[in-house]
Amino acid sequence: MSSHRLIPTRVPRDPEGAVLVLHGGGARADRTMVSPAQLSVLRMVPIAHRIARAGRGRLAVYRLLNSSRGWDTRHTPVDDVHRALHDLAETHGELPTCLVGHSLGGRAALLAAGAATVRSAVALNPWVYPSDRADVRGKRLLVVHGTEDRIASIDRARRVAETLRQTAESVDFVTVEGGRHGMLGKAAVFERAASDFALATLLGFTPRSAG
Repeated sequence: MSSHRLIPTRVPRDPEGAVLVLHGGGARADRTMVSPAQLSVLRMVPIAHRIARAGRGRLAVYRLLNSSRGWDTRHTPVDDVHRALHDLAETHGELPTCLVGHSLGGRAALLAAGAATVRSAVALNPWVYPSDRADVRGKRLLVVHGTEDRIASIDRARRVAETLRQTAESVDFVTVEGGRHGMLGKAAVFERAASDFALATLLGFTPRSAG
């Protein structure tokens, strides 16, 4: 079976925290490998770069390429996130970490947020099941959802956010008026929300816009 891959966006010498950026992407037959060139992966590149710029050398920012596309009962992106967190700890020690994911990556971010090193998680247009739940005690979560998303249900996302509020330190839910699933046309809004939340939860401040 293919393995997950970590792609560094920015890795300073002595980071104070880490950000793990998670892509979405639907399932394909026969556990198709993830391509670095697929749209769901490329969509997260500017988000990773924005967070890296805003972190000003204080955050290690990586993108995770899952071991396979989609989500099935044998292996899910949550498994890849946990393995990636282990890799980060092996490289940097147990840094406080923020997970930032889109679509199925947003679902993975929420469901993996209970991991010990994770301090916070951002889910952008998360594709979730209403039954999704996780023990996220002490974690800070942000869901950002476009009102015109026709692929990932905003109502499902609200229901999952309410469930996670039962244990999380905080769960913020932000709507993006006119935002569609791919975030195109509203990309700056989604990017800014993710970057600001990551810096606020890992470094204790909300930065000025990094452009």
